[in-house]
Amino acid sequence: MPYWARFLTVCILCIHMGSKTIRLNDDVYSKLRAAKREDETFSETVERLIGAPSLTELAGILDSDTVDDMREAIDEADEADAEAVEEIVERFE
Repeated sequence: MPYWARFLTVCILCIHMGSKTIRLNDDVYSKLRAAKREDETFSETVERLIGAPSLTELAGILDSDTVDDMREAIDEADEADAEAVEEIVERFE
């Protein structure tokens, strides 16, 4: 199993860009705060409002061999999870 496959079920794509401090006028901050949902950070609010890449924009970023490897890793992880669940169920029967 490729090294990256171990983390596939946890994180398909993790990017950490760091953080930056920006200055906003009070009226702009008020609008941003009003648009912010209770369950999201300000960064998530800004990203939602300016628009993150759509799935169609991400099409083609992986070659077919990588996609096949990822699908295989997902299938293997699914099988391992199903076996683990079955073992747990058998312990309680």
